[in-house]
Amino acid sequence: SHIYKKNHDITKTWKGKSEQLLRVDDHDFTMRPAFGGPAIPVGVDVQVESLDSISEVDMDFTMTLYLRHYWKDERLSFPSTTNKSMTFDGRLVKKIWVPDVFFVHSKRSFIHDTTTDNIMLRVFPDGHVLYSMRVTVTAMCNMDFSRFPLDSQTCSLELESYAYTDEDLMLYWKNGNESLKTDEKISLSQFLIQKFHTTSRLAFYSSTGWYNRLYINFTLRRHIFFFLLQTYFPATLMVMLSWVSFWIDRRAVPARVSLGITTVLTMSTIITGVNASMPRVSYIKAVDIYLWVSFVFVFLSVLEYAAVNYLTTVQERKERKLRERFPCTCGIPHSKTMMLDGNYSESDANSLAGYTRNQMVPEEEKQEKVVVHLTMSNESNSSRKRGLKGHVGLRIIQNTHAIDKYSRLIFPGTYIFFNLIYWSVFS
Repeated sequence: SHIYKKNHDITKTWKGKSEQLLRVDDHDFTMRPAFGGPAIPVGVDVQVESLDSISEVDMDFTMTLYLRHYWKDERLSFPSTTNKSMTFDGRLVKKIWVPDVFFVHSKRSFIHDTTTDNIMLRVFPDGHVLYSMRVTVTAMCNMDFSRFPLDSQTCSLELESYAYTDEDLMLYWKNGNESLKTDEKISLSQFLIQKFHTTSRLAFYSSTGWYNRLYINFTLRRHIFFFLLQTYFPATLMVMLSWVSFWIDRRAVPARVSLGITTVLTMSTIITGVNASMPRVSYIKAVDIYLWVSFVFVFLSVLEYAAVNYLTTVQERKERKLRERFPCTCGIPHSKTMMLDGNYSESDANSLAGYTRNQMVPEEEKQEKVVVHLTMSNESNSSRKRGLKGHVGLRIIQNTHAIDKYSRLIFPGTYIFFNLIYWSVFS
């Protein structure tokens, strides 16, 4: 009973309707307050509830916000002994004058209506009005992808009166930069929200005149870690994988060709995947520069082996012609076998075992080739095995073309230099 005495129901004491209290039927609310006089000031403040999504393909963003208007309409003043305001829902809004603010460059927008229309109207005894609504709007954002994905984007939501020029309605931010509030929990998966701020200026239309326009500006910086894992790191690995071809024997044609084709196709897949999620812009993006330069490195590694294979074929053809021209200088025409006992030192035996002469000499200076067979202890046999391994390694090095030797240094050095320039410019 104490609660009912303290908070008594005013609807029981007031015999009329709220429209009669506000004298809604006594005025023509199709016209603005002080019609024919100076412009009516309408203050605006906004509380951003959420920044739902940023779409690079559609170049737009979706934002949910609380939009509040403040103005004074003396036609709505009412007598009050307590000087308290009265609060109404959206049903009264349709019967009085409210500012016709709309979102410039919006694609879709709606007022939430669950469970009822999310609209509040608060009227004070002196005629001051607070009009608040909960709105979700999808608006355009002109994005510049020249530095994508190392970019920052600045988008803005623009508010303006549709019918009233600056001579009839003066739209302004109620508390300057303090008129924009944001929820601390706002976050995006791909962006870091750096700054929210407000601006205002006049917009001119040649047919209707000048209008006050308010801007909600926010700056977003893209998270780079996702693109490092999905784009940059795989592309770098493909380029490094293409360099493995320089260490493979030049006569292993299937191995080197298949490796080159695989890396080229993988780079093509990475480029296609990145461009599929981006708008078809007519300028080059930062990621395009990196991917296409990486693609060129992979493609050049394939061309490098084509050059090695061609030059090897030309060299073998020349050697074949020389052997056909000087048949007596090839092979070992005479051989002798010398048996050596174990008195020879290991170094002498190795030097004899590794001695060969294949120089082409005139007929009168040809000497018989000597093949030395060594009979040594177990220690000498083990050292001979090591010498054989070194000889095999020497043959592998000799089977590498000079272009491969230079490519092992030029390709990695150039790619590292490119990365240093790229990340210093775009980061």
